[in-house]
Order: sequence, then C-alpha cells, then structure tokens
Amino acid sequence: MKIDLGDLNAFVAVARAKGFRDGARANGGSASGLSEAVRRLETQLDVRLLNRTTRSVVLTEAGASLLARLGPALTEVEAALDVVNGFRDRPAGTLRLNVPVSAARLVLPGIVPRFLAAYPGIRLEVIAEESFVDVLAAGCDAGIRYDERLEQDMIAVPIGPRVQRFATAASPAYLDRQGRPEHPRDLLGHACLRGRFASGAMPLWEFERDGEVVQVDPAGPLLVTLGGAADLAVDAAIAGTGIVSLFEDWLRPHFESGVLEPVLEPWWQSFSGPFLYYPGRRLVPAPLRAFIDFIKASADRSRHSAKSAQRKRPPEGGL
Repeated sequence: MKIDLGDLNAFVAVARAKGFRDGARANGGSASGLSEAVRRLETQLDVRLLNRTTRSVVLTEAGASLLARLGPALTEVEAALDVVNGFRDRPAGTLRLNVPVSAARLVLPGIVPRFLAAYPGIRLEVIAEESFVDVLAAGCDAGIRYDERLEQDMIAVPIGPRVQRFATAASPAYLDRQGRPEHPRDLLGHACLRGRFASGAMPLWEFERDGEVVQVDPAGPLLVTLGGAADLAVDAAIAGTGIVSLFEDWLRPHFESGVLEPVLEPWWQSFSGPFLYYPGRRLVPAPLRAFIDFIKASADRSRHSAKSAQRKRPPEGGL
C-alpha cells in the first residue's frame, strides 16, 4: 500500500491540534485541504481515524494508535531531510521547544530575540506546559526542564542561570498586620497562597539553612495551577491576601518596586538551573543544532565577562 507522506502529515497536524482549522494554522495549509487529505488517508486504510462533529475532532482508537507510531517516525523523517540544511550558509526551518512556563518567562526572553536576529531563516515555536512530555511524540525537537525531571536517554545542555532560588514574599501591609515569620514553621500560622501541578500534585514548601532542611505544608485561601496561574497568586500577595512562594527571579521586580517584601530570605533554598534536552538517538536538525551552539556560545561569553569583571573589581575600601 502506497500512502502519501503529505496525507500522513495532514492527519498528524489535525490530530495534534484537535481540529482542522487549528491544524491548518500549525501546518500552513487550509482546513479544507487537510480535511480532504485525511479523508483520502481513511479511504486508503479503510478505517476511520477521526470522529468529527461540528464542534470537535476526536481520535478513534485506530487513529490514536496510528498517531502514537507516526509522530516519532515523521519527526525522524524531518530530521533526515534536514541534513541538507548543513549545506546552507544559514540554517533554516522550524524549531519546536516544549518548556515550562517559568522558562518561557525567566530564561527564554534573554535568548530568543538575539537568536532569531542571528538566524532569520529559523522559525521558533514554543509550547509552554508544566508536565514532562516525550518531546518526539509531542512533535517537538527539544525541551527545557530541570535536572531531576530529565530522562536518562536525553542529552542535556545547560541553559539560562545555573543557580536559582525559591523565594517567599508578602506585601508589607500583610506582614505589618499578621507579623513577620522568623522560622519556616511559623508559616503554618499564616495565610499561604499555594500552587499545584496539572497532575494534581501539590509540592511542599522547602527551606534550607546551615544544613537544616525544613518542609512545611501550610494552608491558605488560594490554590492555583503552577505555571499558567502563578501570576494570580502574585497579584493576591501584592493585594495583601497572604504569602506566596515562587522563583526569586519571578518576584524580584516586585521586591525592587517595594510592593512585596522578602520573607525568610536566609532560608531560601538554591537549586541548579534548567537544561535544554533532546533525544540522543536521532539526527540533530539544523535549527536545533544552531540553537545549541548559540546557547553554548552565550554561556561562554557570560563566563568570560564574569571573570573579566572579577579582575577589574577594585579592592575593598574604595579606589
């Protein structure tokens, strides 16, 4: 049976987007063209792949099985064809990254504009979500996650700050009213604004000082989904509702403006920064290779600048 590769790509685009219009936007085609391609594929296979209604498109059992096998296979085909990109003066094509919301907010803004300016032939797609996914099955070239969530068969490249901290904060008005905690366990008597992952897991708040690690499970009036709804918790903290725990870099602008005050800062726990990860068992597409080389070069420049600044630093006591 000879199946057109374009029809398979059309099916994957519609299945991932859960609709013909959204699939057309992602695929750069038309909804009617995708519909005809899927219909042609179903006719050739003699099996229904999608259940269509006026409001939704849902995979059948056969369609779900086909998608599970096709996604990684088509990504490998794209990577193989992308080898010719190496013969260009400048890499071109699409780079798809799956990242947590924190990376989209705190890591990528310092990288993406410079990268796209350096490689005008590359189109970057960023999918922000908190769950750890199979990047190939999700149709992505690479992802950004923290080291404890990386799979063993992945190649990991440091990206962004190498050390980060979780910070706790509240508005000065709330702390004036309710008191300032002196130990993490004091949080059990405060209104704390919590977050949980999409999976339903709600991480404890963890603190560390002089080798002592303290975990607390405080209660409070607000619970948000980590990532996408984190700004709601920050806004509530600014309004005086309670104490929030989030990345220090996320909260720093509010510290600088004075609308939030650090809480328990000597106890803030440090952790290693994020990694760009990608499967080691496949050819590396040219846009991804360009991105990897770019972040490595940026890291080298940052280290060189830091060393130069240390050498130029005047001795204590002034000039």
